[in-house]
Amino acid sequence: MIKKICVLTSGGDSPGMNACIRAVVRTAIWNGLEAEGAIGGFSGLVGGNFMSLDSRSVSNVMQRGGTILKAGRCPEFQKKKFRKIAYDNMVKRGIGGLVVIGGDGSFRGAELLCLEHRFQVVGVPGTIDNDIYGSDTVGFDTAVNTALSAIDKIKDTSISHGLPFFIEVMGRKSGFLALESSIAGGAEAALLPEVLHDFRDVKGAIVECRKKGKRSLIVIVAEGDESGGAKAAGERIRKATGIDYRTCVLGHIQRGGSPTARDRVLASRLGFRAVNELLRGTSGMMVGELEGKPTLIPLRDTWGKKKGIDVQDLEMVRAFSI
Repeated sequence: MIKKICVLTSGGDSPGMNACIRAVVRTAIWNGLEAEGAIGGFSGLVGGNFMSLDSRSVSNVMQRGGTILKAGRCPEFQKKKFRKIAYDNMVKRGIGGLVVIGGDGSFRGAELLCLEHRFQVVGVPGTIDNDIYGSDTVGFDTAVNTALSAIDKIKDTSISHGLPFFIEVMGRKSGFLALESSIAGGAEAALLPEVLHDFRDVKGAIVECRKKGKRSLIVIVAEGDESGGAKAAGERIRKATGIDYRTCVLGHIQRGGSPTARDRVLASRLGFRAVNELLRGTSGMMVGELEGKPTLIPLRDTWGKKKGIDVQDLEMVRAFSI
C-alpha cells in the first residue's frame, strides 16, 4: 500500500503547474500520505534531489506561473541504467507512487518506469501546446490569453499604420494555440503545422482586405508551420504582393504569467484525481478532462494517437476575415 508519493514537473513549464502540485500534495495529505517533490523533473529522480512537501509548502502558489519544483529535460533518462537509478532512489525513500506533470516526452519516460519496474505512475497533462491526446492541457488557456493580449495591442498599431502583421506563436508540431488565438483575436489568417497551406489563399485574403479598406491585417503563424515562421511567411507575401509587413515573435512570454481561472480549476481537478487513481492502484495512465468530462488515457496513447485540429475552426477564421 502506498504511504508516500512523489510529484514532478517535466519538460517545458506551463501556467497552472503550481496549482496542480498543490492539489497533489494536499490530496495526498488528506488521504494520510506523505508527499515529496523531485526537483528539476526526472533529473531530480536520477540525482536524488527530493524535497518534502507539506500543506504549507504549497501555500500561496496557485497564482504563480512556472513551477516551484523547477522543470527541465533529462536526456539521461532515455537510458535504462539511469531509469534504474531513479527507481532505486524512490524505493530508498519509501516512495510508492509518482505523479508526472508534463507532456508527451515526459509520459514516455513515465511509461518506461511502469514497464521496467512495475512502478505506479500517473500522468497529468501540462503543456501550452494542448497537443496531448484525450485531454485539455494545463496551461493552454493561459497561453491563449497571453497571446490574445499581445494580438490586441499589435492590432492597434496595425490599424494606425495600415500594415499587415505576422505574429508567431509557439507550437512546433501543434497549431491549437495559433488557431484559438486567431479566432479570439480576429485574425485574417492562421498558418498551422497540421495543415498544408496554399499561399495564394493567404495572398488573396490580404489583397482583398486591402481593397475593402481594412487597415488591420493580422496573420497568426505557428512556429512549426511549413512556411518557416512569421518572418518567412511575411517575406513570401511581400514578394508576391509588394505589400510591406511587420513581424512579432511572442516566444517564451506565452509560457509565463499567472494562470487563468480555467487553468487553476483544471489543474486542481487533475491533481486531485491523479492521487486518487494511485490509491486505486492505477498505473501507466494519464488523468484528463475533455469537454468538461473526466478521461483516463493510457500513457502510450498520449503520443501514439493524434489530437486533431478542427478544420471548421480554420474555415471560421477565413469566413470572419471579410
